Amino acid sequence: MKIAVYNLEGKKLKDMELSEDVFGVEKNEFLLHQVYVAKKANRRKPIAHTKNRGEVAGSGIKPWRQKGTGRARVGSVRTPVWKGGGIVFGPTKERNFSKKVNNRANRKAIKMALSEKAKKGNMIVVDSFKLKEKKTKEFAKGMDNLKLKGKILLSLGEKEKDAYLYSRNIKNMKCIPAKIINVMDLLDYSKLLISEDSIKYLEKKYNR
Repeated sequence: MKIAVYNLEGKKLKDMELSEDVFGVEKNEFLLHQVYVAKKANRRKPIAHTKNRGEVAGSGIKPWRQKGTGRARVGSVRTPVWKGGGIVFGPTKERNFSKKVNNRANRKAIKMALSEKAKKGNMIVVDSFKLKEKKTKEFAKGMDNLKLKGKILLSLGEKEKDAYLYSRNIKNMKCIPAKIINVMDLLDYSKLLISEDSIKYLEKKYNR
């Protein structure tokens, strides 16, 4: 499978051969969904928290004696039965939403997502992200030259860390190192912008 390689001026330089083992993997909707949901769940943090009777403010003393008052017996003002008391089965911050995904399934799902990007023309490969002037404005011009619109995922190699500094403020663009590329970001963003070096890194990492 071949893909065109461009420069940041939008000119095609050559065609690059992609590894079929990484960019030619058949799609499996069930596996992609399973890994995507797990990744989403693992990033989820519990926010809502209700206080039980041990956490809510209030005296622990018995409001009145057990018998002889004509009122219902009660042991504390913090009882869940009373207004302002503790909550019995409310959400708590101790909840754990994480899901386990084995490495083999995760690797295959990543290769599927990369393959879909390549097959549908949503993966744009450039020779390099180096600019004469390391400015966001210059990088934005490169995006215009490549006619990139929508949500863009920028995957950077080890030698391309400088590109993060002048691309992070571009609207609808997310920059991540190629070594932590994941299914969730690949599916959430419509376009993948990547360099030749990152392609070679991914092929070396996942072609096993």
